Amino acid sequence: MRILIDTNILLAIVPKRSSERWLYEMLRNDKLVLILSNEIIEEYEEKLAWFYSEYFAEIVLDELLNLPLTEQTEAFYKWQLIEEDKDDNKFIDVAIASNADYIITNDKHFKILHNITFPKVQAITIQEFKKVIENVYT
Repeated sequence: MRILIDTNILLAIVPKRSSERWLYEMLRNDKLVLILSNEIIEEYEEKLAWFYSEYFAEIVLDELLNLPLTEQTEAFYKWQLIEEDKDDNKFIDVAIASNADYIITNDKHFKILHNITFPKVQAITIQEFKKVIENVYT
């Protein structure tokens, strides 16, 4: 399964005591393909450093970038599907360019994607994704 992880989700899944840590462990155990772009990596680095520390950001990014199933993709077309927070569009553009199955996010701005039929991008919450995973692995 090919996924993008919004920054709000990444911040929630990296702490060892997080109830959402299962998603990070799935990435670490090569159960999912993580799609990244340079723009996404830069945002991850900025937010991880601000929220935790620069050292922690470096460790997490080094691990994510070196996972066997991590793929880097750049979007060369900007769809501009989210008007309310244009910075979120980088996730959509890369999801389309990489043919990702899901964007995992708890950001309400992505709900607009439910009403857009083309290009079809599935943005789901981490709770919804957990149900998808449970159906796949049971």
